[in-house]
Amino acid sequence: MPIRTNRGRTAVYRRLWGWPLRSPRHLAVAIIGFAALVAAAGIVIDNAVGTRPGTGPRSAATSTTAASGAGNQVGVLPPARTTTPLPTKAPSPTPQGTTVPVNPNAQLVADMWVDAFASFEPGRTSKEQWLAGLQPHTSNEVFPQLESVDPVEVPVVIDQPVTPVKSFTDSVEFEAALEDGKLYVVVVRLPEGWRVHKFDKVG
Repeated sequence: MPIRTNRGRTAVYRRLWGWPLRSPRHLAVAIIGFAALVAAAGIVIDNAVGTRPGTGPRSAATSTTAASGAGNQVGVLPPARTTTPLPTKAPSPTPQGTTVPVNPNAQLVADMWVDAFASFEPGRTSKEQWLAGLQPHTSNEVFPQLESVDPVEVPVVIDQPVTPVKSFTDSVEFEAALEDGKLYVVVVRLPEGWRVHKFDKVG
């Protein structure tokens, strides 16, 4: 039957609050019950807070998925890629020297060298004399080749002008007529002046 008077309610409250104090056993049961109630309330509150939208493990996984897929979304530029430039074609080798008019000193050296080369007369000219006429107009690298030549075997040079074939800034190619072919002579500019640096018989 419901309690309708304030006096009756006060008596009931006194009995409830006074029950734990009636004996140590009642006090222990009251403390244990209060601790259990507090623990249960804490668990309920933690679960309520942990399941709010956007704060659970599912939300973290969703954020990770969204971040990983951002590079493939429409309107988002992918990261720039470093590219290696294609190799370019190497320039063609330039010809040695530049074609120029024949240097007069080179022409003079070629004329004097060919005259000395054809000056050997068996029985009247020694090999030493023949070499002495060639040495002033021959480079030090080529002169040992002349020392191994037997001047008796030197072909007869026809009495014609020594003609330039190719002329560059630092070298000129000449040719002289022989009875059985042609004699090619290359004159180059060295620190000591123009010198014959190559000779060859063709034909």
